[in-house]
Amino acid sequence: MITLPITLEQLITTIQQLQPSERTQVAKALIQTELQSDLKALIEELYSQPPIDDITDRDILEEIKVVRQQKDN
Repeated sequence: MITLPITLEQLITTIQQLQPSERTQVAKALIQTELQSDLKALIEELYSQPPIDDITDRDILEEIKVVRQQKDN
């Protein structure tokens, strides 16, 4: 692996010179990296909260029914 020190401006200029399909690949890679970071933070936040054991399937079904009724009105 070769590493070359470049500035942000040089990187942006280089990306701008790429073909549209190549720029799309760069954009997708950046988005994927950001999504992974956001997902990791969300998972960590969820696991840091205490579990909620007092919600039953019946509670969930009732809530679904209420939301659907509100949607229809």
